[in-house]
Amino acid sequence: MAADGEQRAACEVSQALARHLNCLNDDNKSTRKRALASIQKEVEDKRLSSGVLQEVFRELLKPLLKCLSDPMEKCREIAIHILSYCVTNVPRPQEALPYLVPAITQRLGNPEIVEASEELRLTLTQLLTLLVEVCGKKLAPYLDEMIRILQRTIVDPFPDVKRESCKCAANYAQIIPEHFHMQSESLIKPLMQTISHQHSKVRVAVIQTTGAVIQHGNGKSVDDVLSHLAQRLFDHVPQVREAVTIVVGNWLLELRDRYSYFHKLLPLLLSSSTDEIPDIKQTALDFWQKIGLQWEKENEDDLKDKMDFSAPCPTFYPPGVQRPGLGCRELIFRNLSKILPAVSHDITDWVALTRFKAAQLLVVLLIHAEDHTTQHMEQLLSTLYRSCLDEEEKVVHSSIKSAELMGTFVNPEVFLKLILPALEKSPISSHLTVLAAFIRGSSCEVLKPHLHRIADVVSKAEICQGSEKVLYLEQLLCCIQSMIRICQQYCADISLHCMKVLITILASPASETLYEKVQGVMLSLAEVQGVSGRQWLYRQHIQGLMQWASKGHDHWTCYSVERAQFEVLVSESGPVIGEHLDLLMPVLKICLQQDKEPQMRLKLFTMLSKLLLKANETVNSKGQFHLYSEAFIRDTLVPNLKWRAGRTAGAIRTIAVSCLWVLLQSEVLSHEEILQVQDVLMPQVLVTLEEDSKTSRLVSCRIIRALLGICGQNLDPDKLNKIYPEVVKRLDDASDEVRITAAKTLSLWFKFIDERYERTTYRGHLEFLYRCLLVHLDDADAALQATVLDVLKEAAVVYPSVLLQEIEAVKHKHRTPVYCNQLLQHIQMYQDRGSTELSPFH
Repeated sequence: MAADGEQRAACEVSQALARHLNCLNDDNKSTRKRALASIQKEVEDKRLSSGVLQEVFRELLKPLLKCLSDPMEKCREIAIHILSYCVTNVPRPQEALPYLVPAITQRLGNPEIVEASEELRLTLTQLLTLLVEVCGKKLAPYLDEMIRILQRTIVDPFPDVKRESCKCAANYAQIIPEHFHMQSESLIKPLMQTISHQHSKVRVAVIQTTGAVIQHGNGKSVDDVLSHLAQRLFDHVPQVREAVTIVVGNWLLELRDRYSYFHKLLPLLLSSSTDEIPDIKQTALDFWQKIGLQWEKENEDDLKDKMDFSAPCPTFYPPGVQRPGLGCRELIFRNLSKILPAVSHDITDWVALTRFKAAQLLVVLLIHAEDHTTQHMEQLLSTLYRSCLDEEEKVVHSSIKSAELMGTFVNPEVFLKLILPALEKSPISSHLTVLAAFIRGSSCEVLKPHLHRIADVVSKAEICQGSEKVLYLEQLLCCIQSMIRICQQYCADISLHCMKVLITILASPASETLYEKVQGVMLSLAEVQGVSGRQWLYRQHIQGLMQWASKGHDHWTCYSVERAQFEVLVSESGPVIGEHLDLLMPVLKICLQQDKEPQMRLKLFTMLSKLLLKANETVNSKGQFHLYSEAFIRDTLVPNLKWRAGRTAGAIRTIAVSCLWVLLQSEVLSHEEILQVQDVLMPQVLVTLEEDSKTSRLVSCRIIRALLGICGQNLDPDKLNKIYPEVVKRLDDASDEVRITAAKTLSLWFKFIDERYERTTYRGHLEFLYRCLLVHLDDADAALQATVLDVLKEAAVVYPSVLLQEIEAVKHKHRTPVYCNQLLQHIQMYQDRGSTELSPFH
């Protein structure tokens, strides 16, 4: 009875639809539109039972499919809606497949776009997805048509069509995997063309669909999509990277041929385990743990011994790192040789982000590989040598971390056999970077037997002088710092080697940049030996360091590294060098001879002048410098004061004069010791009064004045008369400072004229001096006038009558008689005391 009722209801609906169906063939588009609207109302609004709707759908199917080609877009739209409604609600939608699939194929599956409307292409694609959902395996016979449609719609210009097509393809692959695998490869190309679409939601959909297509299709397509998925790991949208992680994780768990692709898929998943987004990182780690446990279970027989007698965690395992499970470690052990070449290639890629990801992945691999790293050492070192030179700091940081892990897991004997010969053959900064990182990763117990070997190599001249670049020297410093940090008190045995390296760094042109760091490392070296202060290190090693630094000193030039090392050692050792003058002075004597290179002598004199400025804290710390002073002045200073042509020679004379002045000011020498050398010193200093350098002339005047103060009473008239002519010339100097100093020197000169200076015999000398001084009494410089006036007052008591004559002779020539009158008054003051003639002597 129910069937008869449904049949009668169907007949009634068919009669009602008959007139509307006839109108679908009308030429008037409005008529066709009204007819389709009426059909939609009859079908949808009357809520027909499924049985009745099935019968009605049979009648409507072909006319509606014909309407899919209607020129009017609205007609096509209504037809698609009616079809979708019917497919959703009829009990046997598969009956329409022989007509519906070809029609949709005709609209969507051609190489050229047939359906011009983007919205209708989307609606048709949604209808296709609906068919997959409601028809399921019944769509298996239509595999070719479905693939043809999806190939086209996946690359459709409309993003929403792409996404819907991806959804349809994924569902279809899951429903008929036993058939789908025959055609799955056909979808790979369009998917990969779309995987880099500008819309992130499209990229996510493509990645998810790729996972399903390969999971339920042909696993061989993994090779075709790997590079594209790898690129998506660099995507700036986290959802895209997460989609890749999930797809790869599922493949590693469920793909039928996954064992064949472990070495290709593992790097992708492990790269996600270092993602900056915590959720992605955790997703990758969760997958990785499941994969390891599953592999353990599947290979339980092979792993039985390792599971029953598992190796303990390495003693010096990196702090803060959780040791991966046995299955995870075994997977890396067995695939490392296949993974490493790709990582080594990517770590030097031209794209910075690729290099960074590869460097991060290498860290993860080494954590899993543990001591299995040993068999890959050559390849790993070659890789790290390059990556440690990377311009990206993040790449270098990860590479250093990898080297530290190698130091943790690899026996130093193995490592050093490779790294030290490479360093000796080609000293570059990355070799030192890797060595320093290896040392930091190692432990005191295993590294201690190799300390001497490392220190011997690093302290070799060809290594510690291998480059003057800051980066190289920084890494050299890191090697020393790492040894001190790891081996602590055991570094006492290599303390001298460390000091040689540290002094070499200070002697480099980059020392200003690294000075504080070197001093810090030196302090650490002292602390691990139980002493405080850097001076203790210099005191402990001064003999060996001086022997090392002064080697070949008779052939030094200004470019000699040894000369720079010697300067650093002498300057930095402070009071210690004063305890070993027997090592210092012979070197200076040889290196400061006039036949040595001028530039080199200039540098050593500069160093020496700085030391003499703080003599009691350096060269005279033990009060012993005077024992060497006479020989130093006679054999070193005086010869360098002799005139030679050239600017450099002039600079040497200037610095030598300055050294002499500092030495006299330092009070290191007693008066008796100065008296012993004044005979050779005074004549040579008088010559330097003629130097082009203002500094030389000024300092020379000061030295002569100082020598007069010390030796004046011991100078006979002939010696005194050899001094004043050169000093008088300086009254005409271009520098007012030199002129005033010269005048003050003459004032002191007059004080040392005693009864030995017979005024009648030497009258001519005094007349000449008086005349010269009176000329400058009328100088344009008021300061000089005042100084000369004081000199003449001092000189008046020597031979006042001659001075009176000279004053009267020139008084009328002066611009102002003020100073002459003052001088006359000064002379008169003595006469008023009852003396007709002032004593010619003090």
